[in-house]
Amino acid sequence: MDEMEEELKCPVCGSFFREPIILPCSHNICQACARNILVQTPDAESPQSSRASGSGVSDYDYLDLDKMSLYSEADSGYGSYGGFVSAPTTPCQKSPNGVRVFPPSVPQPPAQQHLLLQPGSLPPIPRNSCITCPQCHRSLILDERGLRGFAKNRVLEGVVDRYQQSKAAALKCQLCEKSPKEATVMCEQCDVFYCDPCRLRCHPPRGPLAKHRLVPPAQGRISRRTSPRKTSTCTEHELENLSMYCVQCKMPVCYQCLEEGKHGTHEVKALGAMWKLHKGQLSQALTGLSDRATEAKEFLVQLRNMVQHIQPVSVVLQENGVEFEACLVAQCDALIEALNRRKAQLLSRVNKEHEHKLKVVRDQISHCTVKLRQTTGLMEYCLEVIKENDPSGFLQISDALIRRVHMTEGQWGKGTLTPRMNSDFDLTLDSGPLLQTIHQLDFVQMKVPAAPMLQLEECCTQNNSATLSWKQPPLSTIALDGYILELDDGNMGPFREVYVGTETICTVDGLHFNSTYKARVKAFNGSGVGQYSKTLIMQTSETGLPPCDIQSIGEVAWFTFDPASAHQDIILSNDNLTVSCNSYDDRVVMGNSAFSRGVHYWEMTVDRYDNHPDPAFGVARGDVLKDVMLGKDDKAWAMYVDNNRSWFMHNNSHTNRTDGGICKGATIGILLDFSRGILIFLINDEQQGPVAFEALEGVYYPAISLNRNVQITLHTGLPIPDFYTAGEADPTDSVC
Repeated sequence: MDEMEEELKCPVCGSFFREPIILPCSHNICQACARNILVQTPDAESPQSSRASGSGVSDYDYLDLDKMSLYSEADSGYGSYGGFVSAPTTPCQKSPNGVRVFPPSVPQPPAQQHLLLQPGSLPPIPRNSCITCPQCHRSLILDERGLRGFAKNRVLEGVVDRYQQSKAAALKCQLCEKSPKEATVMCEQCDVFYCDPCRLRCHPPRGPLAKHRLVPPAQGRISRRTSPRKTSTCTEHELENLSMYCVQCKMPVCYQCLEEGKHGTHEVKALGAMWKLHKGQLSQALTGLSDRATEAKEFLVQLRNMVQHIQPVSVVLQENGVEFEACLVAQCDALIEALNRRKAQLLSRVNKEHEHKLKVVRDQISHCTVKLRQTTGLMEYCLEVIKENDPSGFLQISDALIRRVHMTEGQWGKGTLTPRMNSDFDLTLDSGPLLQTIHQLDFVQMKVPAAPMLQLEECCTQNNSATLSWKQPPLSTIALDGYILELDDGNMGPFREVYVGTETICTVDGLHFNSTYKARVKAFNGSGVGQYSKTLIMQTSETGLPPCDIQSIGEVAWFTFDPASAHQDIILSNDNLTVSCNSYDDRVVMGNSAFSRGVHYWEMTVDRYDNHPDPAFGVARGDVLKDVMLGKDDKAWAMYVDNNRSWFMHNNSHTNRTDGGICKGATIGILLDFSRGILIFLINDEQQGPVAFEALEGVYYPAISLNRNVQITLHTGLPIPDFYTAGEADPTDSVC
């Protein structure tokens, strides 16, 4: 519990809290310290008088001016309270924990007033008194109740009391005759502390005493001190008990507060229910913070191990690089006096690098240790707060504690528990330069890159495409020029390069369906090519026909419409196989699979056809416009058709008008042949017009555009039509 001690000390006096009060900013301060840092504002310049005189300065303006003055003069050691023309400027002091504290500038009362004060009584708080939080520097004006308007933090007071009791001297046995020994147990029924000899002699575990409950001394001391829960009273109505909780104001209230109307329109809940709810929220928040603290402890162990690894240069050379030292000395001895001077420069550089590494790691250890101590202290403090039996007192501070716990957990964010420095010295001496270039001798990188790591969670296959992602190993500092991705042929054949470049993610299209591929990646730089990553085995989508049929008619793909890329007016149903639209304008939707190789055929049936619209069918690039008819831009190749005729369209160019339209129940077929680079359309199993488009290559998605007068259903996994395989296809062409 030692880490919790800072949470229990006043930011002004640096001692344990005594009669702490809660400021509106949720920070705590001793009541006596609060009285000491009060500042009296002149009546003529107070916010109340400013409002009364119509100056237009609001409370927020006043507080902002005050806050700005504190920050602007904090470094000089003096603080003035902005917004007051005649406010005195007084030197500030520092509390033991480093927080600046402004002493009171309240004028001393006249002599005759001192004579009227009772001995030991505190002077009344002057009107227009202002208090500034010593932690967040927020300022506020006290009302007529003065410091009595701030709630007392009884929970914090109880935690401080338990902490101080735990630090007290060990409890002694109450039955030892001469020098009392340290007590080992306490009997809750007898209310007596026993050492082991006295317990065996005076409290044997038999007879009526066998039913008595023996507890550890510390627990017994707490049970002695524990009293029934105190009933909290309202700060507004001191005779009323706090029994409800205002959700909007986030504070306990009494029935009189509700009757007076201040909280009459607010949502109010039972005090006990909110107490349990906030305790649960704080416990849940502590779970995440506890995980962060555990990671921080493990991280500190890792950093300390790095310090042991980063030894002085001579030790590093002896323990980790005897061969490196021998090679370095031999080369330097062979290069006469000039090389000896250069050797000294290089060793000096290594020493600076060593010092830099040690400094960075030690700074990170120091920073992480302080943060872990603060985190542990906050956790212990919160656990002690949860033990309190005072609902209203707990609810007064629970919101602030929950925010602090979440904020502290956020500070252990991504990157906090990652070493900032690598412990290895990746330096290799190159002895190739000639003697006349001795003064240009320097360390160069002579290591090849490490093997990349495949990120399995981001690698996937879809239909006949595969996406692979990889990264460099953690803490790898070796420079690289790029990566080489290799795949086999899907039939246990040799690997071949499919990508060379600097990207760390790659999608390979045009693979065979129902095939198993092996993938691996390696990195390269000027020194050579590194080792391969682990081999990843991937399976492409299955085909709709047996493997023997693939050789003759090509691969068959199954796909649906893609809701992610569709226009927002598109309506999908039937497992994304049926599409309609709620707009009178044409809207585009694409399939969820792309094609770049082979022969593919799919059909669409017209489920509803009203008012003779002209839907468009075809293929498109991934970045096609979604709010115009398919084929209006240069990203789509389509056939649009009404009830009488059809046209082919690409880049808003209309060609090949053909008689023959569609109606309800009609079937539109689309045949895409990459082996010949052509696109053909069919209506009711008959080819519509000539070959629609030629010289197609690249990646294409099935696509359609329609409005609210049409509903279409997609059919995939279909064989190539007989007329194409028997009549138009060139026997020498491969359709696989």
